[in-house]
Amino acid sequence: MISRGIRSVRDVVFQENSLTHKVGLVIEPGNWEEADPFLLMAEDFFVRGTFGMHPHRGIETVTYVIEGKLEHSDNKTGDGELLPGDVQWMTAGRGIIHTEDPAVGDTVRSLQLWVNLPSDKKMTEPRYQNMRAQDMPIREEEGATIRVFSGSSMGVTAATKNHVPVTMVELNVDAGATVMQDLPGSYNGFIYVLEGQGAFGKDNTIGKAGQVLWLERGLDTEQTELTIHATEQLRVVLYAGQPIGEKVVARGPFVMNSDEEIVQAYKDYHEGKFE
Repeated sequence: MISRGIRSVRDVVFQENSLTHKVGLVIEPGNWEEADPFLLMAEDFFVRGTFGMHPHRGIETVTYVIEGKLEHSDNKTGDGELLPGDVQWMTAGRGIIHTEDPAVGDTVRSLQLWVNLPSDKKMTEPRYQNMRAQDMPIREEEGATIRVFSGSSMGVTAATKNHVPVTMVELNVDAGATVMQDLPGSYNGFIYVLEGQGAFGKDNTIGKAGQVLWLERGLDTEQTELTIHATEQLRVVLYAGQPIGEKVVARGPFVMNSDEEIVQAYKDYHEGKFE
């Protein structure tokens, strides 16, 4: 199996968007080819009332709660809540209107990833998959616990439904321990370090809390693996997926393949067709 390296390391810079919201862009929008199939990812610290009801079309949002209780509601399926360690995989598809709000008195710290949808899935039916941390499959290794939210880790596989093949795992690794994560060679992916420090990939590239590390691009014919060695108690999330390779046109909460489709999305939203 071919060992992957790390192609870049970047510190995530945080800014105060408002009195109720601090945000750091783990993936900055606009680098569509480099990040494909991912569009953006933000680490948010926010309180109740920060975000109101808002629409999406043409994407999936993957929300991972790090701290606090996050309540959500929408115009399709009703209400629910996410606790620390939980993930919500929302397929906006042809259109959904929703809100995400911390519980009263809570400050939520979360990661939200936008996954692109291919052109033939842009108008698919919306759906939610709420993945409770305690219900997800776990792979145990000496000094390491790997929770599989999507895809697989060394044969441990999640039942999550994907329009675009995506592996999402959370790795908790004790200081001094080493663990491997396997990935199809065609997948493009990255690691975000939540806590601690480690050495990653074939060149033992150092990554620490608050940094995003992009994996070297592989080849379609390869099965690859990534080595993760914790130099301190380490907690990371890894996301990797199959690139789509299509034109991206993004405007606000809508991501489509052409300007005309974006105009139609706004028209449909204003005419109440997301209901």
